[in-house]
Amino acid sequence: MKKIHTLLAAAVLSVMGTTAHAADKTVALVVSTLNNPFFVTLKDGAEAKAKELGYKIIVLDSQNDPAKELANVEDLTVRKVNAILINPTDSAAVGNAIVLANRADIPVLTLDRGAAQGKVKAHIASDNVAGGKMAGDYIAQKVGKGAKVIQLEGIAGTSAARDRGEGFALAVKANDFKVLASQPADFDRTKGLNVMENLLAAQPEVKAVFAQNDEMALGAIRAVQAAGKEVMIVGFDGTDDGKAAVAKGKMAATVAQQPALIGAIGVETADKVLKGETVPASIPVPLQLVTK
Repeated sequence: MKKIHTLLAAAVLSVMGTTAHAADKTVALVVSTLNNPFFVTLKDGAEAKAKELGYKIIVLDSQNDPAKELANVEDLTVRKVNAILINPTDSAAVGNAIVLANRADIPVLTLDRGAAQGKVKAHIASDNVAGGKMAGDYIAQKVGKGAKVIQLEGIAGTSAARDRGEGFALAVKANDFKVLASQPADFDRTKGLNVMENLLAAQPEVKAVFAQNDEMALGAIRAVQAAGKEVMIVGFDGTDDGKAAVAKGKMAATVAQQPALIGAIGVETADKVLKGETVPASIPVPLQLVTK
């Protein structure tokens, strides 16, 4: 009987030790901007998973400013967090922040957008190249090969913009599209509206638009409606607003990412790293084409 009590006590201590291990550890999430529903959902997914695993989580908004991003990471190194999840404002500029964390011996994981420099334990993201091609192929399916198209690009220097553009370029080549224009609107709804207004005036014969995120697509929809034109618009991200626009028939489709899952897998992977487990360098998160 005494032996059973001893074994039970050891088991309880073991469980308590595991809980304490997570509870006394802090992970941080540095987000490019919280002024975008996609990244708010990513944050929510990370926070839910952190709570489930017993971690404290600190969330910092870089407001699309690489200098603020660097200051955020510097702050986290001073606070000695156990791991940093970072969604870069710019894939090149974020290297300085990651090197700073590397020097402090804090493991770093990137979410949605990759980093050109610094040591990263894992990168968790959708296959943006496949998504860009998926959008282009859907345009070809609905409008036909040889269509006159416009592309609204995201923030220059981000891996998401580069990869989605690369995927769309594959579809352009495969479907003989005529690209009338391809201009940045910085993943922003208002800029999407303004850029699209100008492009519609310069290229009235456009038949379809691929916007590298839903925010720009929603801005483009307003521009098209104001101009009284019929132009097929495909977005990317699968945000609530984007999917609602698809359901109403205002947007033809959106390539849906799973931002909450990206955030959750990020925290889950950080947990494995902190436990000394080996994790894949790249972890893909599935995409889905949302249509009416």
